[in-house]
Amino acid sequence: MAVLLAVVALALLSSAPGAAAACPGQDDADAGATAQERTMLCLVNQARDHRGLDPFAAPPSLARAAAHKSTDILRCDEFSHEACGREFTHWIERSGYDGCRLGENIAYGTGSFATPRSIFRGWMNSSGHRRNILGPYDDIGIGLQVGRLERSGGAHVWTQHFGGRCLGGF
Repeated sequence: MAVLLAVVALALLSSAPGAAAACPGQDDADAGATAQERTMLCLVNQARDHRGLDPFAAPPSLARAAAHKSTDILRCDEFSHEACGREFTHWIERSGYDGCRLGENIAYGTGSFATPRSIFRGWMNSSGHRRNILGPYDDIGIGLQVGRLERSGGAHVWTQHFGGRCLGGF
């Protein structure tokens, strides 16, 4: 079983001892989607804190957009930033989120590669995905859907949508 990241193979992340303990449920792929999404948010904000960055806010609009994107990936059986022929911004714009900078991470895994920790490690070992997690954004929405993808049942499809709020003026 493998985790498939957009253009990146999964590698192990070296982290500080004990750092992972602050986020419960990291290895529980059987927990409900909401619990796993909370764990992912914890991991992301922990990584940001470790680097002296502010935590992300998690507006419901971005969470809805991320959940819709994960659903599209499963519905169209297409692991792509443009699943179902839609630009990655489609669901963000439809959610009503008003941001000046937008980004997206997608991943999926099965079995032990479906856990929040495994997916997070994969993203952090990819320069582009890590850049989004540690990047110039203010907000994050995390969506997890489970289903059949590319002949793999029980695929955990993860989407992170990132947004940077617009500041007044130019």
